[in-house]
Amino acid sequence: MRRVHPIETESYRILRGLVDLSRFGPLSRAVVERVIHASADPEYAETLVCDEEALLGGLEALRRGAPVVADVGMVAAGITAREVLCLVSEPRARKLADERGITRSAAGFRLAAEEAGGGAVWVVGNAPTALFELLESDVRPELVVGLPVGFVGAAESKAALLESGLPAVANRGPKGGSAVAAAALNALIYYEED
Repeated sequence: MRRVHPIETESYRILRGLVDLSRFGPLSRAVVERVIHASADPEYAETLVCDEEALLGGLEALRRGAPVVADVGMVAAGITAREVLCLVSEPRARKLADERGITRSAAGFRLAAEEAGGGAVWVVGNAPTALFELLESDVRPELVVGLPVGFVGAAESKAALLESGLPAVANRGPKGGSAVAAAALNALIYYEED
């Protein structure tokens, strides 16, 4: 069982005093709270797009032991209490990226699609190219946490995710990042404890 440090408890108390999250369902609230906590950015209460049904499907998939796939090592490192498939640093991802003229993150997701297939939970916190790769694939994920960061392709990839009809958590705009994406998934992993 996860032990919550008093500093974390106090941080959440302060956060709840700053931001009204009463309009969110319980899973969405847990995700939004953990993202705000990880980023110290209350704006996520306005820009994060969560769907209770999608989050419930993701939670059930995690409880069944569905594979978790991450775009980069920083996201994988931030996801606690679960093994994560992250192929960005694999030599075969580098080779595929060079051969196809794509980023290593996109190549890693292409390879992960073959290994994890459908039914996985996919987490993107860094590379819009990985999110676009997933959206162009035939993979049917249980949940996509799409929170890449940056000024090139991040907002566009998240908009495409939200328009795709896939079960997803994303936000509008360029903000995101590894810590934010990992926090969103950790909210589901720790949901029973919150």
